[in-house]
Amino acid sequence: MYEYKFIKIELKGIIESKPEQDYHEIVHEHARDGWRLVQVLTPPTGPSGAATYFELIFEKQV
Repeated sequence: MYEYKFIKIELKGIIESKPEQDYHEIVHEHARDGWRLVQVLTPPTGPSGAATYFELIFEKQV
């Protein structure tokens, strides 16, 4: 059986969107705690045609 964790990373900026958090560090932190990154989900785009956030999906065997 697996436990799942979803981390939402907001994007800022109009022309060039950049993550508000250091997602590399988030992945490393979770890996140290036994989580495995299984997917990066980009939701449907906002009114401007660009995504406003993405989600990191982690799993851990329980």
